[in-house]
Amino acid sequence: MGFSGDQTKVMKQIFFEISVKTKGQGLYDFTEETLNWLNEQKINNGILNINILHTSASLVIQENADPDVLKDLKNFFDRLAPMDNKLYKHTAEGKDDMPAHIKSALTNNQITLSIKNKKLMLGTWQGLYLFEHRLESHARTLSHHFMGD
Repeated sequence: MGFSGDQTKVMKQIFFEISVKTKGQGLYDFTEETLNWLNEQKINNGILNINILHTSASLVIQENADPDVLKDLKNFFDRLAPMDNKLYKHTAEGKDDMPAHIKSALTNNQITLSIKNKKLMLGTWQGLYLFEHRLESHARTLSHHFMGD
């Protein structure tokens, strides 16, 4: 097997951060911010890793067409990890703190996606969401790390 022509590609790495302001529990779509950033880059193919720099919120890829999916998902996790301080030893930061850590442990603190021919590989009904598990508002930082050409 041989290669014809110049197969040399220049690999690069790019870092970018997004701040998402939450207003309490729920799922916050950050797909557009990520796509806008990607469209500004000279990116063809590679891997994009998105990491949330917090332990009481998480990242999910979820349906972006029917908002009832997001409500049902939040309600399911609230039943799975109830806000009842009698159930937990770690209670110093409020009734929502330990349930938030449990929900975060059950979901993702990072997501890795492919970029192919300048397109983020997401399905038709998929969006990128920050899943806020705390009751109060927070400013959450999402670190984007692209590696590719």
